[in-house]
Formats: sequence, structure tokens, C-alpha cells
Amino acid sequence: MFNGAENISTEDEGNRVKTGIPGFDELCGGGLVRDRSYLVSGTSGAGKTIFSTQYIYNGITQYGENGIIVATEERPEQIRENMMRFGWDLQALEEENKLAIIDACSTKIGIPSQEKYVDVRPFDIRSMMDQIIATQEEIDAKRALIDSTTSISFYLHEAARIRVELLKLSTTLEIIGLTSMMTCEIVDEKQPSRFGVENFVTDGTFSLYYDMHDNVRSRSVEIYKMRGSDHSKKVHPYDVTKEGFVIHPHEEVYTHF
Repeated sequence: MFNGAENISTEDEGNRVKTGIPGFDELCGGGLVRDRSYLVSGTSGAGKTIFSTQYIYNGITQYGENGIIVATEERPEQIRENMMRFGWDLQALEEENKLAIIDACSTKIGIPSQEKYVDVRPFDIRSMMDQIIATQEEIDAKRALIDSTTSISFYLHEAARIRVELLKLSTTLEIIGLTSMMTCEIVDEKQPSRFGVENFVTDGTFSLYYDMHDNVRSRSVEIYKMRGSDHSKKVHPYDVTKEGFVIHPHEEVYTHF
């Protein structure tokens, strides 16, 4: 690693959605472009759910923008428990009607759910979109997280169908006024997505790397693409602290493979 500044133009703040993640907004022109969808990809352990949940939590607590989390791989109670380690009390935000967690996991694996928001039908993108639309209207959400697209894609099987259905989902989120993140688990860090299509149907891709070097794992992030915005073209290190992600925008990682 070495220190090095990078000149990134700051765009119109009125069209920006700040993540509030230390160091990240500096890398992408001041924040995410409003009403766009972004893919957060990485291998197991990279911190995709932490990063994207931090975006939702900060939106509510720092910027007054309510949020929706669609949980397709973890039950909501697991998410609540895991995020408390960072001091993020998601349940309190739910009770204040500022956050809604849609349980799209329990019924898919055949167990009952006591959640307020449950996608009870057999997996279908249309039903998921209907649930998101209804929930957004109820709590006036401005941000959303789909965690993850990988489980959705396994249901769809074929790459062509995955691309079409995820495009429908991302476009719907944008049309109804949600600035969204979608997580994607990868097995090859040389590829930005699992099925080779997810990054084409979103407006940006943030790749989280969790590499082994000299018998020690290191973490770094790359803004792989971001339509309509200037952004860093370098790979930057990050830490997962007791308060969540902290990215070091003035440090660069030479290689990550």
C-alpha cells in the first residue's frame, strides 16, 4: 500500500445520496446517484451485508431517509442480532416505522415467520416487487437493500432469465424512487458478479476483496463502475471496526489477486 491523493470531482449534492460510510463518499463524487441501483459484490467474509446495511442504517439515523431490507438468505432475527455488534439497533428503527425488513427467507426454506413483512408466496420477482412497493408506500422509504441477488439467481437458473428479471427489479426500484444496493456473492474475485450478468443491470458495482497475502487476509474495495459519476479508479483498503466499515480513501492497494 502507499498513500496517494486522487482528484475526484464532487457532483451536485442535490442529486447525491450519501452513504455515510467513512471514506466511501469521497471515492464516488460525494455519494450515490439518487434513484439508481448498485451491486455490492464479494466473496464470503468480505462484508457485503455489513457494508450495505450500514448504508441503510446511516440513511435513517444520519440523513432522515427510511429504508427497506429484503432478506433472502438470512432470517431477519439473524440480521438484527448480527448488526447489534456495531451498535445498530435495527429493531428500534422498525418500531419507529423507519425501517422495514421483508422476510423473503423463512417461507422459502419451509419454516414459519412471525415477521410483520413476509413474502409468503413461492419465489417470484413480481411478488417481491409488489411487496417492496407496498412497503415503500407504508414507511415512505428512500433506500433499499436486496440481500442477496445470488439466492434469487439460483431460482432463475438461466443467465438470460437472470438478467431480465434482475433488470425488472432494479428498474422498478429506481422508478419508485429508491436508491438501492444489491449484494452478490462471488467465488472468483476476477469476476465482478456470480452469474456474469448482475453488474450489467445495475448502475454501479462495488467490489469488496478479502485476499490472502503472506498468510494474512487483507480487505480492499474497488468501485468497478459507476454510471453518471466520476469515481476512484484505484483499489483502497478498508477495515471492519466495532462501528462498521471504515475505508481509507488516501491509501491504495497495488494488487488484490
